[in-house]
Amino acid sequence: MAAPSDRGATGVRGRAPDAVGAALLAGSAVWSLISAAGREGRPEGVLLAVLAVTTGYVVGRICGSLVPVATASVMALVWLAGAIASSQETFGTSVSAASPPGDSGAVAALLVLAGGAACCAGSGARKASARLALRLLALAIAGCALLLGSVVGFIAALGVLLCSLAAARMRARLLGLAGYALVTVVVVGASWAVAERALPEGLTVALEGQLTPHRAELWHDAAELARERPGRGAGPDRFGDLSPAAARSLDGDGKPHSAPLQQAAEQGVVGVVLLGGVYGWWLYALGRSPCSTPVILTAGAALTALTALATVGNALSFTQVTVGAGLLAGLATARPAAGERPETPPGPAEGARAGAAAER
Repeated sequence: MAAPSDRGATGVRGRAPDAVGAALLAGSAVWSLISAAGREGRPEGVLLAVLAVTTGYVVGRICGSLVPVATASVMALVWLAGAIASSQETFGTSVSAASPPGDSGAVAALLVLAGGAACCAGSGARKASARLALRLLALAIAGCALLLGSVVGFIAALGVLLCSLAAARMRARLLGLAGYALVTVVVVGASWAVAERALPEGLTVALEGQLTPHRAELWHDAAELARERPGRGAGPDRFGDLSPAAARSLDGDGKPHSAPLQQAAEQGVVGVVLLGGVYGWWLYALGRSPCSTPVILTAGAALTALTALATVGNALSFTQVTVGAGLLAGLATARPAAGERPETPPGPAEGARAGAAAER
């Protein structure tokens, strides 16, 4: 008799993350127009990114409610193919000069999305053979990262796979999601400290050696612009016009190669809050998702790895990455179609109980 009431309560809970996400994405679009008003700001890139995330999320929700495992498996292969194609373009068109850091960041981001999708499909598959095959696919994707020359992509994809294997034995999803949030805060805080040159000299030199001095200069310029114009920022897509480090680069793309710092420089404090809010919305939606905890924590690991790459690179400047992020989030938060049960593979404890019952 309580079933109808439970279903109604579930529907109300399921609509809350959608409302929060719609408000944040709409706010991001509107604020980009406000920050560009009355000056030479170019909000088209922000608007395209918002549209890409929204489209990917909606498609992911639809496909995730119908054929979640099949969709995630196909997308893993599509994103792997996209990473291979992007790496060929990056290295094939740049022989003597170094390629812009954002291009290699896009390759790493696509590999993370591919590995995350494969792991999500493996976590959601019912058959043990399918779960093994999909996790082997995720391992192969990490191996492809080395073949493509993306060490960062290998580390991130392998980290997502290890998190997925650990998530198979976890039941407290909120603890895992809180851990992802903490990792993101640490990465963003470290990048901001490098930009402000607030770290000890030895640590600063070590980090700048990994990031390259040029990128550290870009970050410093972004922090300077954020301090000078904390309200509306300098305007969308105007960092390259105002940054001395970007002007000195012959092969740069006019970006600071850090999403939080770019938001701070170009759209001020409100832009940073909205960007952080979108990531928080993803975690909130995952926490309220009806999908199984292993799927939730696997998707959270992939989105957190993608966030880390966007914090130290230019991955979110590529439409295929923003669409993929929205799609993966939509798949992991989709509600099963009417009459269908979410594909939740039995955990170790459930499997043991089922085996004992069968023996009796």
